Amino acid sequence: MINVVYRTYKKLTVFSSTQIVTTMLEFGIDRFAVEDMMELVNERSDIRLSVTAESQVKTCRNYVESILDKERPIYGVNTGFGPLCDVRIPTDDINQLQENLLLSHAVGVGENISKALSRLMLLTKIHSLAKGHSGVRLELLERLMYFNNHDLIPAVPEQGSVGASGDLAPLSHLFLPLIGHGEFLVDGGTIPAKEKLKEHQLDPFQLQAKEGLALINGTQFILAHAIIGLDRMSYLLDLADLAGAMSLEAFQGSASTMHPKVHELRPFNGTIHVASRMRHYLKDSQNLQSHFDCDRVQDPYSIRCIPQVHGASRNAYNHLKELTEIELNAVTDNPIILNADEAISGGNFHGQPLAMALDYCCLASAELGNISDRRSYLLLEGKYGLPKLLTKEGGLNSGFMIPQYTTAALVSENKSLCFPASADSIPTSLGQEDHVSMGSISGRRFNQILNNLEKIIAIELMYAAQGLSYRRPNTFSKTVERAHALIRTKVQPIEKDRLLKNDIDEMISLVQNRSFEFE
Repeated sequence: MINVVYRTYKKLTVFSSTQIVTTMLEFGIDRFAVEDMMELVNERSDIRLSVTAESQVKTCRNYVESILDKERPIYGVNTGFGPLCDVRIPTDDINQLQENLLLSHAVGVGENISKALSRLMLLTKIHSLAKGHSGVRLELLERLMYFNNHDLIPAVPEQGSVGASGDLAPLSHLFLPLIGHGEFLVDGGTIPAKEKLKEHQLDPFQLQAKEGLALINGTQFILAHAIIGLDRMSYLLDLADLAGAMSLEAFQGSASTMHPKVHELRPFNGTIHVASRMRHYLKDSQNLQSHFDCDRVQDPYSIRCIPQVHGASRNAYNHLKELTEIELNAVTDNPIILNADEAISGGNFHGQPLAMALDYCCLASAELGNISDRRSYLLLEGKYGLPKLLTKEGGLNSGFMIPQYTTAALVSENKSLCFPASADSIPTSLGQEDHVSMGSISGRRFNQILNNLEKIIAIELMYAAQGLSYRRPNTFSKTVERAHALIRTKVQPIEKDRLLKNDIDEMISLVQNRSFEFE
C-alpha cells in the first residue's frame, strides 16, 4: 500500500560562489522511520496527501456514512463513550457528541510540552488517520496539514494521560484549536486559538460522526516522546562511546578488551558494535603504545566492560526503535473501520507495547550515566601518572573534586526515575478501562533521564580532556584528538581553582548542540 504523506523540502546546490539553485523535491514514503519524522520536524517541511491516500480516506468515510444510514450501533459513532457505550445518541446530536468529546477530555495539567513534541503528535496523527481506517473526512486532514504547514502548533499540557484508550487528554488539547478552543504555541508562550484562526481567516472546524473519537484515540503522545527520545539517545550512545575512549586513554587503560574475537564468542549485536567503535576510536594511538608492556593485568569494569555495558544499552535502543517504527506506521484508532459492514472496537489504542520498551530504555540510558560517573571518579584517584583530583596543586586547590558530586547527584536522580511506570495500572472510566499502560509517564521519564545523561557525559568529557593533557607529548587517535581540540575551544585546562560552573555549562552546550562528530 502506498503511504499517505508526501514530504517537501529544498535542496540547495551550489554551482559557483554566487549562484545557488533551489530545487523542490517531492516524494512519497510507504513506511516512515524515526529519522524521517525527525527530518520533518527539524526542517519544518510541508506535507500533503498522495492521491492514493486521498482515495483511501474518502472510501473509509463512505463506510461510516453507510453505517450511519443503517442505524447500527457503532461505538463512538452513534453511541456514548467509555462506560456510556450503551447509550444511543440521536442522529441530530451525533455531530455535537464529537465536539463534546474534545471539550470534556481536555483535562491535562502541568507545563506545555515542547513545540517539537507537539508537532510530532500532529504529524503522527495525520499519518495514522490518512491510512484510511479511521473514517474521518478528507477536509479534516486538510485542516490538520494546514496547521503543520503554517506552523500552527497547538499547546499540549504534559500530564494527564494514562496511556490507554489513547492519550486522551493530550490529544484532546492537541485538537482543541481545530474547533476554536485551546491555544497555539508562539515564541515565549501561547495565544488563544480563536485569535490565530481569525488571523488565518479560518472558521472553527465542524466535526462530524466518528471524527472527534478518531482524533483522541491513539498513542501519539507516547509515540512522540519515543521518537524524540530515540533521536537523542542515538547521539548519546555514540557520545558515550567517545567519552569512554577518551577516559580509557587518559587512564592509560588497555584496548585488548576490545579484541573482536572476544566479542564474537558472546555475539550480542550491541556489544560487537561498541567494541568495533572503540577500536576505531583508539586506532593509531601513540599513547596506548607507550604503555603496551606495563605490568597492569586488568582495568576496572568501567573501562574494561565498556562494550558490554554500552552494548546492552544499545540493544535496548534497537528494541525500542523497532517497536516505535511499528507504532509509527500503525492505526491506533478505535473503532477501526474495515468496510461498510465491519467497525471493530478493539484495543489498538493501548500504549503497553511502547510503555514497556520505554521503561527498558529509561534503565538503559540511566546505566550509560552510571558507568560514565564511575569513569569520572576513576580519573580522580591519582593512579598511573595522573595527579589526584586531576590537579598538581591539590590541597590549596580542589581541582576536579566537586563536579563528580554533580554527576553522582544526577545518577541518583536517574535511578529514582527508573521505576517502571508500566508496572502500574489504575482503573479508569468506571472500570471500562480497567488496565492502562501509563506509557505517557514512561515517555516523559525517558526524556528526563536523557536530560541528565547529557550533563553526566559532558562532565566526563571535561574530566577526560584534563586527563589527556597530562599524557602529552603522547598523541591519540584522530577522533580523540579532534574531540579534545573541540573541548579546548570552550574549556581550558585547570591549573588553579576557578569557577567551574561556566566550564560545565560550556560542555553541556557542546553536547546539546551535538558538536562532537563521529566517524
